[in-house]
Amino acid sequence: MITITPWLPPLLAAPFVGSFLGVVIDRLPEGRPIVLARSQCAACGRALRPAELVPFASFLRQRGRCRGCGARIGWFAPSVEAAALAIAASAVLSGATGPTLWAGCALGWTLLTLAWIDWRHFILPDVLTLPLLLAGLGLGLAEGRAAALDGALGAALGYGGLWLVGALYRRLRGRDGLGGGDAKLLAAGGAWLGAAALPWVLLGAAVSGLAIAALTRRRGLAPTLAVPFGPPLAAAIWLVWLWPGLLPG
Repeated sequence: MITITPWLPPLLAAPFVGSFLGVVIDRLPEGRPIVLARSQCAACGRALRPAELVPFASFLRQRGRCRGCGARIGWFAPSVEAAALAIAASAVLSGATGPTLWAGCALGWTLLTLAWIDWRHFILPDVLTLPLLLAGLGLGLAEGRAAALDGALGAALGYGGLWLVGALYRRLRGRDGLGGGDAKLLAAGGAWLGAAALPWVLLGAAVSGLAIAALTRRRGLAPTLAVPFGPPLAAAIWLVWLWPGLLPG
């Protein structure tokens, strides 16, 4: 009888999940079909065969080029696959097991997708943030009354707090500083992590967001260049989920 190590399936699934996430990141913001349309070469439009869609292996075997026209494929797809694998590996290393491990991977993979889309398009689609919020609330209900109330309070405070900050910024500066998607993402984070984790999520997101903004200015980009808040917010939510024991109290 073959015994499968519990942490192995998420690691094996991660590159294939990452391949699908790459499709979501690429097509969802443009409103293109995700499941029904076949993958194509961006240069020649040729439909890709299943053998050309194997994570990592196809890219390496084809040396990063299309089999049909020879155009460069680019590092986007393998980068998303590698990121999805890193998320699964970090969830395993955090000590999560069983359903908690799979739930954590699902959280991390969704945050990865949201962060990538926001970085590219400055949007956090409701079709991803709202199911993430509902999943966090559902997990709280499964854990009991106290966890359910904490998750609901975290969601309410997360959304309300960031919405208020955005409204005040708009009132004072006359332009948007935070989008509604940011508030919904923090609400999802509150549902997963609870109300007490929200200050640390915001602190981590603010520090990393300021670091990104400083880096863009260092590279000679305009000081008024907008920096999406979704990626640092998603990263902070993920890190707090991974290591809740590091939080004070």
